[in-house]
Amino acid sequence: MMTREEDMCVEELVFLIDKLVQVIDPQKDSEKPAVGNEEYTVYTRRWFILALFVFYSASNAFQWTQLVIITSILEKYYSVSTLHVYWTSMIYMVVYIPLILPASWLLDKKGLRLGVLLGSAGTCLGSWLKVFSTGPDQFWLTFLGQTVVAVSQIFILGIPAQLAATWFPPNQMSSATSIGVFGNQLGIALGFVLPALVVRDEEDPEQYGLIGGDLFRMFLAVAIFTSVLFLTIVFGFKDQPPTPSNRAQDMKQNSADESYLTSIKNLCLNPGYILLLTTYGMNVGVFYAISTLLNTTVVAHFKYEGVTEDAGRIGLVIVCCGMAGSMLCGIILDKTHSYKATTLTVYFFSFIGMIFYTFTFRFGHIEIVYFTSALLGFFMTGYLPLGFEFAAEITYPESEGTSSGLLNASAQVFGIFCTMFGEWLYRVTDDRIANSCLAGILLIGTVMTALIKPDYRRQKALNIEDKQITESKEVGSSYIA
Repeated sequence: MMTREEDMCVEELVFLIDKLVQVIDPQKDSEKPAVGNEEYTVYTRRWFILALFVFYSASNAFQWTQLVIITSILEKYYSVSTLHVYWTSMIYMVVYIPLILPASWLLDKKGLRLGVLLGSAGTCLGSWLKVFSTGPDQFWLTFLGQTVVAVSQIFILGIPAQLAATWFPPNQMSSATSIGVFGNQLGIALGFVLPALVVRDEEDPEQYGLIGGDLFRMFLAVAIFTSVLFLTIVFGFKDQPPTPSNRAQDMKQNSADESYLTSIKNLCLNPGYILLLTTYGMNVGVFYAISTLLNTTVVAHFKYEGVTEDAGRIGLVIVCCGMAGSMLCGIILDKTHSYKATTLTVYFFSFIGMIFYTFTFRFGHIEIVYFTSALLGFFMTGYLPLGFEFAAEITYPESEGTSSGLLNASAQVFGIFCTMFGEWLYRVTDDRIANSCLAGILLIGTVMTALIKPDYRRQKALNIEDKQITESKEVGSSYIA
């Protein structure tokens, strides 16, 4: 049996051999982690993988708001009701709820690549179906294509946190998640503004054919883009790096596989996660309702030529400010790891922003609506990556894809409720009452967020890695000394 001194000599020898190998062949460090769990390798390719996902997510999210932002135009062209057009948005929420569990299972067991391939293929197929749906009597085909794209969304919303945890080191995880969510927000933003610019409104029924031509050009451009993107993903998107990028992933990959149902059970028995599941759904559900009702609200309060374009630009402002909020929150989380404090602060200011947004339409100045929409968007859509990262922390070692997927399922449930409830209140009362009720939902969500226990399990696992690195360096320093 070796003495303690002999053990230390062996550790020191391993350390020196490892350093010598890195000096002789630096390429070794990019192929596998260092001996003794000293460090984990990250790969430059991770940024290309993340960029592919951002464009893929944007191409799908664009089509969520693509039609609802030109509701008044589609009502005339297809001779359908407002509710019919609203359903092109709500179908995204409806199909997500029953399909997210099998989609999460697939992502958990088969990896990111298969899920992204299926989602990209579905987005491409649905886009091409809409290309052939521009006849005045073909709204059913437009809706079919929209449904196919909506189904493909199940392989998008839950991925950012899982992709970040798989490919990125601990000090970049939150920022990578924010960038992943940025893709969805970018698509929504473009969906607010581009359709209103491409599809022109026509008052003369004899000119309605021009609307069909504009729709065809818009649908065709999207279909071509999604086709090119699908081919790029087929040849360029990888499932995971050759070696784990952090200790948390290393531990998960080397641990015994847990059944998917057991993982779901563990999540359901986690009281903090259940609270987050509810509050996340409330916040994002209100955002979905605002986005769906935006065109109707703006057109009702402002009567001038080009008001539809302004409605689209207001939607763009909401989401673009949300992108800035997402990126800032991601940086804050990477620096401070204060998940609960950051989430609670952003949630509260989402409520404040909603109050301002509710009562500024009656001022009669579109510029004020732009400002309050920017304030609302910065906090409300800036909240999205916070929910993913907070969930990943308090549910580790459960799959990030599963926890994120269930968060989004909750968002779809609340989105349907908030949209239908808001639309009903808008019809029987007015938008001020409808938006005030939505603000009340955000206030309840803020209180519930304050009740979540900050049990940062993933940080505990990563801290073990930091401790081991420190101890390994101390061994080397003591030998040199």
